[in-house]
Amino acid sequence: MGKIDDIENHTKGSPTATLNRGDSHDGKASLKDSEPHVGRSELSDVIPPDDGYEGKHRWDPLATWTPEEEKAVVRKTDIWLLSWLCVMFFGLQLDRGNLANALADEFLDDLNLSRDDLNNGNTIQLVAFLSAEFPVQFLTKRYGFRYVLPAMMFAWGTVSWGQAWIHDRASFYVTRALIGACEGGFIPGAILYATYFYTSSELSTRLAVFWSTLNVARVISALLAAGILKMRGIGGHPGWFWLFLLEGLLTVLLAFISFIYLPAAPTKTTGVLFRESWYTERQEVIMVNRILRDDPAKGLTLLNEPATWQDVKATWTDKSLWGLFFIGLIAYIPATPVQGYLTLTLRDLGFTDSFEINMLTIPSAVLQIITMLILARSSKYFNERTFHCFVGEFWVMPLLIALITLPDGGREWGRYSLITLISGYPYFHPIVTSWISENTFDVKKRAIAAATYNVIVQVGSLIGSQIYRDYQKPYYKIGNTTLVSISALALITFVVQRFVLVGLNKKKEKEWEKMSREEQLAYQNDVTARELDGNKRLDFRFVY
Repeated sequence: MGKIDDIENHTKGSPTATLNRGDSHDGKASLKDSEPHVGRSELSDVIPPDDGYEGKHRWDPLATWTPEEEKAVVRKTDIWLLSWLCVMFFGLQLDRGNLANALADEFLDDLNLSRDDLNNGNTIQLVAFLSAEFPVQFLTKRYGFRYVLPAMMFAWGTVSWGQAWIHDRASFYVTRALIGACEGGFIPGAILYATYFYTSSELSTRLAVFWSTLNVARVISALLAAGILKMRGIGGHPGWFWLFLLEGLLTVLLAFISFIYLPAAPTKTTGVLFRESWYTERQEVIMVNRILRDDPAKGLTLLNEPATWQDVKATWTDKSLWGLFFIGLIAYIPATPVQGYLTLTLRDLGFTDSFEINMLTIPSAVLQIITMLILARSSKYFNERTFHCFVGEFWVMPLLIALITLPDGGREWGRYSLITLISGYPYFHPIVTSWISENTFDVKKRAIAAATYNVIVQVGSLIGSQIYRDYQKPYYKIGNTTLVSISALALITFVVQRFVLVGLNKKKEKEWEKMSREEQLAYQNDVTARELDGNKRLDFRFVY
């Protein structure tokens, strides 16, 4: 039988004690509870799950399984859960990104809008998006992911097809606000939902697949838009009318399916579509225990246990997360305006055909899928985060400098190549999101941290959407100079955050080593204090 020690995600870069579990001759794991453990994934022996935990009936601290059995469980989860979450993410990007596709048509001219009006509309959408983040997290913790996420999808799909009838600046602003309000909170909610099915080491790769779906949606939506925009004139409507209508209706259909598809928990996968469980009883045992041994905090909070404002306070005062929050604010700004203005920039460079413009946006999306998956896979393999995020950020800087130094006039294909490379940079957002999850030891706090981070990322997007101004077109050199400065600040922040986490770990280690073995054991068995202290505990180690 495979040893439990083989489970992934032993913290690299910080000292951890070896798990005192092993296989006895009868095939059952023996527990040496007299040995204190250090590191989140080493603490399951001293942290039993709550009695109300959904998988408590499958919890077995003596259970063992082979690597092949675990791979089979993960594979089944990828097929049944991950694939459908990707479909839902596809619906999100389809309706969130179709405005960029509509710009390839005569959208601004038809509504008599300027590019500054477009910026204002994007700002309104982001503000509404931000306002919904925390309420949605409270709703998902109260009513469950399987109901809240599809309901959100139905709402934004409805608004999306309703956009087909906008006719002026006011209606444009109103629909932007509604789209933002309906989509806000969906991404952190879906991510937190996935954490109940995957270990921490698996999460960053799966999140990379999620965001790859967003890029796949960019490719598919570009292909759809290239054809749908040719419907201009049918029924007396512009091409963007049919784009909003058809894609919005598709999202509504996906929302209905999601209502009857999503499971309530790993041990509650039956429903209208599935009369039998996704997993066998043996596989449910493997699923529950592999998750709890990787992160025992998941057994302390019920899926529907409401978060409180005390959880918000605990999250916002956690100094270990401040650097990651600041990274969320600035790190993605350098590529934001380049990506957001891609179709308009192509028009400025002399590309006028809507079909040609949408086709030219595809290479950047494909490039980002490849670079993001490679970066996430490498991060998981080396169990490292800071350097990989640094590489993703540094990718953009020399390309922006090249755009600034490129002489005005001509060189359309050279500029196109540069903006394509910038738009296709290795998106390290999945790594940072997983990083935040790993450095919290409380599921409710993790939900608030994810929402906080996503709010801050959207604030960064809001800032990024205002950097390119109408007077700077077509080359936006002032804006690009600003982006280079922000990129340099982000690179410095990554280095500082690593040093901060290393320092916090060393401080914990010194305090831990001062304690006697008996004191360490008594400290670890104080479950009440552990739930209150979370990642502040001396036997918890931050990853970096």
